Amino acid sequence: MNTVLLSIFTLENLGDLIMLVMLQAVLGFDNLLYISLESQKAPEDKQSLVRKTGIGLAVVFRIALLFILMRVISMVQDTLFSINMEGIFVGTFNLHSLIVLFGGIFILYTAIKEIWHMMSLDPDNNGQTTKKPKTAGQVIFWIVLMNLVFSFDSILSAMALSQVFVVMATAIIIGGILMIWLADSVSTFLKRNRMYEVLGLFVLFVVGIMLITEGGHLAHLEIAGTKITVMNKVTFYFIITIMVLIDVVQGRYQRKISKKLDHSE
Repeated sequence: MNTVLLSIFTLENLGDLIMLVMLQAVLGFDNLLYISLESQKAPEDKQSLVRKTGIGLAVVFRIALLFILMRVISMVQDTLFSINMEGIFVGTFNLHSLIVLFGGIFILYTAIKEIWHMMSLDPDNNGQTTKKPKTAGQVIFWIVLMNLVFSFDSILSAMALSQVFVVMATAIIIGGILMIWLADSVSTFLKRNRMYEVLGLFVLFVVGIMLITEGGHLAHLEIAGTKITVMNKVTFYFIITIMVLIDVVQGRYQRKISKKLDHSE
């Protein structure tokens, strides 16, 4: 047993572990944002528990998914069906592309629905939502499900860096612990700074588009003769950075205008 452990935690595997933890952290940003926003649909006194339980269960399922993918990776990549409507719609779909596509569509739908709901809030109700909150179980279910969608690509990326199950599973556990540690802080920040909820929803909107383009790229989709190309992570983070800067600058500008108007009165 000790010999097995020593063979696992070699210098090379420790290097891979550090890289995998960093990968989990970078790819986990959009997942953490979704969890923070989704958990607010649960009863307020259960939101923290919902986040921790959802992430904990998601970590367990991620490790199970990793275990399965390491054994059936070819099945995930094998073609399930093709559509060939020349010049209109062409695509070759496998399980991987379908999961990413439907995950992106769901995230996009969620973001649009919540943005529309924000626009239709009753101003006489102090900006409070009148929607019936979901049960803790429902919210946990969606957190776990979407966590698996988000984790699909990160697991496949991890498998490109290492083939040692224990190393990859350890990185997933460390990533899960970091998410549990940060989830309450992110959620509290969004609650105290409600204006950033709008920013968060538009970030999710971009995440949905990114997943759809990634799924389309995996399926070799062509729509009206145009190939779907994936939005890479550099483009994604550049867009997010610009959105954050616009929000910060506009917020400060509005505060200065408000102070100026107050003094003039």
